Amino acid sequence: MAVVGVLALQGSFNEHIAALRRLGVKGVEIRKPEQLLTVNSLIIPGGESTTMAKLAEAFNLFPALREFVQMGKPVWGTCAGLIFLANEATGQKTGGQELVGGLDCTVHRNFFGSQIQSFETELLVPELVSKEGGPETFRGVFIRAPGILNVGPDVQVLADYPVPSDQVLSSDSSVEGKKENAEEANKVIVAVRQGNILATAFHPELTADTRWHSYFLKMGSLVEKEASSSIVPEQVTQVSTSFKQPLQHDLPIFQ
Repeated sequence: MAVVGVLALQGSFNEHIAALRRLGVKGVEIRKPEQLLTVNSLIIPGGESTTMAKLAEAFNLFPALREFVQMGKPVWGTCAGLIFLANEATGQKTGGQELVGGLDCTVHRNFFGSQIQSFETELLVPELVSKEGGPETFRGVFIRAPGILNVGPDVQVLADYPVPSDQVLSSDSSVEGKKENAEEANKVIVAVRQGNILATAFHPELTADTRWHSYFLKMGSLVEKEASSSIVPEQVTQVSTSFKQPLQHDLPIFQ
C-alpha cells in the first residue's frame, strides 16, 4: 500500500487522511523532521497558517520541509498549505510568517476575505478532467481562502475564479492594490502545478470528490492507473449550495 505523509500540526489533516483511505492509500501524520524520511510524498493541509508556521518553527520542521521540496518529492498544499509553499506571500499578519517556498508565485493570504465570506462554487478544471475524468467542474470549498496573484513561467495554472468588479477584499491599502490587479484580469488563480508541487486555494478534502487526491498520487506514481476512480457518491461533509454565500454549518477557522 502506498503511504503519503500529511503534515499534522493543525488544520484538516484528518480529512486528507480519510480521502486517501478511500483511494486505498495510507496517510501518516507528520510532526517531526525525521518522520519525513519515511514518506515519499507530502500533503500540507489547510489550517490557520500563522499557527501552523509557529508550530513548524517550534518543531524545527522548516529546514526538513524545504529539503523535501527541493529533492523533487511530490508536495501538495491546500489553502494554508498553498501559502506555505509560495515563494512570496502578502497580506500577512504583523511580523509575517516563515515560508517553505519552492512554488514560483505570489499569494495573498486572505484574498477572499474573512471567515464569514467563506463560500463554495463550481470550478472549471480541464487538466484534472483530462487526467481523472468525471464532471467538467469541481466543487471548490473556499474557507477564508488565499488567492494566487501571479505565477512564474514554469507554473501551470489548473483553475481560476472570476473576480466580480464590486468585490470588496479588505480595507488594507496593500490589499486594495492587489485587488485592482486581480480585477484587471477579472480572475484570480486558485490551483497550480509546478513540477513536483501542487497547490490549491480551496479544500478538496472537504468534499466527496477525490479526483485531486488521485491526481496528486499519480504525480509520484504512487497508485496504479486503474485507481483513477475518484467520485464517491456519499457526501463527506454537508455544504451549502448557495453560490458565494457564507456556509451555514460550523467550519474550522482557517488561515
